[in-house]
Amino acid sequence: MEVTEVRIDKWLWAVRIFKTRSQATEACRSGKIKINGNPVKASHEVKLNEIITVQQQQITKTIKAIALLHARVSAKLVPQFMEDLTPASEYEKIEIVRAASFIYRPRGTGRPTKKERRDIEHLKN
Repeated sequence: MEVTEVRIDKWLWAVRIFKTRSQATEACRSGKIKINGNPVKASHEVKLNEIITVQQQQITKTIKAIALLHARVSAKLVPQFMEDLTPASEYEKIEIVRAASFIYRPRGTGRPTKKERRDIEHLKN
């Protein structure tokens, strides 16, 4: 059965951009999903070869809809339905944040005390 039209919230959930469909719907409602620079409603019908931008935490993902589908697919099959056009610099932002939040503690020192936790938080800020 050939899928001819599908809602954007359902498509974003099906290609694993969001863990739940309600998260995809909320992202549309809050203006984090854009097509051609314009925010779209969750009921927007996705078209083939449409470029979609998704604002997630620190990065903006850019994806192209290659094929339409209604049901969620396994992670291995996702490249058949979407092409990730996100520049590598966006993914580097995640690595920078991850590296900045990591604190090294020598092995065997145990959990930090309340005072040590406060000092760590003070250093982070």
